[in-house]
Amino acid sequence: MKKGSLFQKMAAAPHIVWMVLFIVAPMLFVLYFAFTEDGHFSLSNISTLSQYGNVFVLSIAFALIATVICLLIGYPLAYFMARSKPKTQKLLMVLIMLPMWCNLLIRTYALMALLDNGGLLNSFLESMGLDKLRIVGSDFGVILGMVYDFLPYMVLPIFTSITKLDKRYIEAAHDLGCNNIQTMTKVVLPLTASGIVSGVTMVFVPSISTFYISQKLGAGKIDLIGDTIERLFQNTSTYNVGAVISLVMMILILISVWIMNKFSDDEGGVII
Repeated sequence: MKKGSLFQKMAAAPHIVWMVLFIVAPMLFVLYFAFTEDGHFSLSNISTLSQYGNVFVLSIAFALIATVICLLIGYPLAYFMARSKPKTQKLLMVLIMLPMWCNLLIRTYALMALLDNGGLLNSFLESMGLDKLRIVGSDFGVILGMVYDFLPYMVLPIFTSITKLDKRYIEAAHDLGCNNIQTMTKVVLPLTASGIVSGVTMVFVPSISTFYISQKLGAGKIDLIGDTIERLFQNTSTYNVGAVISLVMMILILISVWIMNKFSDDEGGVII
């Protein structure tokens, strides 16, 4: 028993060291800079948050819109995958995961090559005598980039929940007189809610904190929270303000994770 306990502690040691160095320590640095000014304790940095109210509202709005779109696309896709034959499931899984094998930067650049003013889409429209579409540099372009990059994070946990759903519940609902819509709304959706909550959290968190997608697909015209934090940390004189905004971001993310764990169960979803 003691050997097993010692082995467990040794096995957990690298993970604990990793957590301390790359999670706990950076959070402590953020807290220090957020509540200090010139090395002295100060709350003056918090008062500057009011200047970035529009940025917070815009970032939350973009993240919510992208999350809702991913849910509307992802749930039917996950349901179709879960009810498909094994070969079809494997094919669809590969197609969903294939873009994830590439770095986010590469995927974003590829999207720019398709949607830019001189990209493939607008070149095709121009050759057809149609007007170009202004996507890069617009709100739509940024949200499209979020949906494109984070959609698999919505599909996979929902797919896991649906595959674990006992088909006898659906059969019982039909035997009791439920039609397909009633079965979906009263049986399938409630029993796969954990996967939905996990998917929503896994899309919302990176969407609200992203900065590269907004920089490239927004053409520098759209300023989100991630862009603001990056810009503030590039200047040593604004470290403290950047730390305060980062602290707010951490609080938002922790709230999202808490909500996910609150409404998720052990049978569905993905545990962070």
